[in-house]
Amino acid sequence: MNLFEAIFVRKSVRNYINDPLTPQVLEDILKQFGEIKGLFGGIETELAIFDNTKGEFKMLGILGVKAPYYLMLYSEEKDRAMMNAGYLMEQLSLYLCTKGLGSCFVGNPKKKKKYLRRDNKKLMAVLAFGKARGSCVRKQAEARRLSLNELCVYKETPRQWMNQLLEAARMAPSSMNSQPWRFVVFDSRIHIFSKKHGSDRLGRWDELNFGIMFSHMMVVAEEIWLDVDLIRLEEITQKNFPNNQYVLSAILRP
Repeated sequence: MNLFEAIFVRKSVRNYINDPLTPQVLEDILKQFGEIKGLFGGIETELAIFDNTKGEFKMLGILGVKAPYYLMLYSEEKDRAMMNAGYLMEQLSLYLCTKGLGSCFVGNPKKKKKYLRRDNKKLMAVLAFGKARGSCVRKQAEARRLSLNELCVYKETPRQWMNQLLEAARMAPSSMNSQPWRFVVFDSRIHIFSKKHGSDRLGRWDELNFGIMFSHMMVVAEEIWLDVDLIRLEEITQKNFPNNQYVLSAILRP
């Protein structure tokens, strides 16, 4: 299984076997992180692995995810840093799936003050992981996701490669399965919007969610040899949308 295939079968795992992983497996995770290019340039990040196999490290979030290991992503506090963090962590989540390991994002984790920062970097995202108690995959049809017709407005019949990209975006996990993304599809462009929450800015977790979704898009783009530029178009930014807010546009070049 590769990252592309993992997109369609990975599931969030909340129950784990408390077995230790080999030092080589943990080293390979850090190596994989070092090979991932961030979604946005100029944002320094750092990954730490916390061993909880002895139950000494408490990282229980809203959903109470107790795992033998946690990935902690630290980042400079810059514009779109949280979105970049979501992108990087989902790449790692897919990688773990290809290795037969389960994972789950931990929302609003309880954490001690000493874990909040590393030098000039702030803790942005936490991913629980380890050997799953049960399967770490499921059939694509079992995922509770909105249909593309519910998520997309098509200005014309999309091409096959466009559908592949959108289907991968549709499968992205999100906090509380909120699926905040909406897409306007025209020619080789996808204009990406978020459901509006009464604010002009994306919420903290929405930024993370969109980074996760963009991770899926970029994995598929690489798989099918598409170049993708993520840009913010001024002519759309200046418009007011009653139910959605503009995030970015994906410009695709086959």
